[in-house]
Amino acid sequence: MALSYGVVEGWEQLPGGYAHRDVAGVAIDGEDRVYLICRGDHPIIIYDRKGNFLGSWGEGQFTLRTHGITVGPDGLLYCSDDGNHTVRKFTPQGKLLLTLGTMDKPSDTGYDGKSTATVSKAGGPFNRPTNLAVGPKGELYVSDGYGNCRVHLFSPTGELKRSWGVPGQGSGEFFLPHGIAVAADGRVFVCDRENDRIQIFSPDGEYLSEWTDTRRPTHIVFDGAGRAYVSELWWQRGRRLAATGRRATSSRVASASTIATAGCWRAGAGRIRRRPAASRRRTASRSTRRATCT
Repeated sequence: MALSYGVVEGWEQLPGGYAHRDVAGVAIDGEDRVYLICRGDHPIIIYDRKGNFLGSWGEGQFTLRTHGITVGPDGLLYCSDDGNHTVRKFTPQGKLLLTLGTMDKPSDTGYDGKSTATVSKAGGPFNRPTNLAVGPKGELYVSDGYGNCRVHLFSPTGELKRSWGVPGQGSGEFFLPHGIAVAADGRVFVCDRENDRIQIFSPDGEYLSEWTDTRRPTHIVFDGAGRAYVSELWWQRGRRLAATGRRATSSRVASASTIATAGCWRAGAGRIRRRPAASRRRTASRSTRRATCT
C-alpha cells in the first residue's frame, strides 16, 4: 500500500516567550515525545505527539551550532554540537552522562574554519561533528563533519574503535559527511552532502555501494518497515554539482536539514524523499511541522 502524507498545520504549540531561530534536529522517543535541538536560548524543546509543549533544557550548555539529536534504543539522547566539537549523551531530563570528543578542541584536518573544501587530511574525533546513529548492538557511529571527512565508530561506552574516510569524491571518500543512519542489518548509510550521494558501508566501514539520485542529502532515517527517508537541500543557481560537474539551474535555496519518523516529522524547508527499493519524491513546506502518514 502506498503511503500518503499531509501536513498538520499549527502542530507546534510554542509557549509565550519562547522562540527558535533554527531547528537543527528532531527525534522521537518510544513514548512519542518529540525532541527538537535548536539554535537559540532554549536548545532542547520537548513536545508530546499532539504538539503540546512539555518543557525545555540545555540552556547555557550548547553553542549556537547545535546540529543533530538521536534517541537511542534505551531512550537516552545523543546531541551533536559542531560549535564545541562534541557529541554528548543525556537523559531525557537533561542530565549529562557521556561526552565524545574534547570540548572546544577540534582535530587537525587543515580546515580553515570556514570552508569544508579546505579539509586536506583526515583527523580524529572531532572537527565540527554533525550527527550520530546507534547500531543494532549499541555501537555509536558519528559523521564528522564540516571540518573533517570521517565516520567514527565508538563502543556503547564511548571507546573509539575505528574511523574511516579521507577527503575526496571516490568510494569511501567524503566531502561533508552530514547525516548518518544504521539499517536493521547493520549497514551504515552516510549522507555525503557535497558529493550529492549516500554512501553505504558494512558495520566495520567497508564500502559497499552508494545512492546517487539525491542532491545535497542532509539526513537519513529508517522507519520500522525499513523504508529510508532522506532530507535534502537545493542547489543555488550557478553552483556546480559535485556528482555531475554541471551547474544548477534552480534558483531556489532551501534548508531541509533533518527528519525523524514516528509517523513522519520534519523541520526546515526543502525536499523529503522516501526510498523503499526505488526513490520517490515528496515535497513539504516551511517550518517545524508534523506530517501524518497514512
